[in-house]
Amino acid sequence: MLHHLELWVPDLPRAEKSFGWLLGALGCTPYQHWEHGRSWRLGGFYVVVEQSPALTGGTHERCRPGMNHVAFRVEGRAAVDSLVAEAPAHGWRLLFPDRHPYAGGADHYAAYLENEDGFEVELVAVAAGEAP
Repeated sequence: MLHHLELWVPDLPRAEKSFGWLLGALGCTPYQHWEHGRSWRLGGFYVVVEQSPALTGGTHERCRPGMNHVAFRVEGRAAVDSLVAEAPAHGWRLLFPDRHPYAGGADHYAAYLENEDGFEVELVAVAAGEAP
């Protein structure tokens, strides 16, 4: 359904470190590279991080009106656990550690991560081939 997702970031090298690692770990490959941005692709969908010269602010705040987080499908609980273990080395921290991995409910195995710029991702464990 989605064609691409574009995130405007305050610091491109920091975003490239955190999102580049995560998207690569999720199976995406580098797609585009230009002065102010990078993208990673998986199939017909791609994610862009861009430090646009047109930015009007310096920080992202996920609790303001707008997009709160992006959720990615991850094949299996072990893969979610592995990503959580590796995430801090790439600029991510675990949100809701006291409720992890069930912060989304008893039947929802997921990790909620936040990068240094306040962007949140949710990594949802799904069985191989499971429908959305």
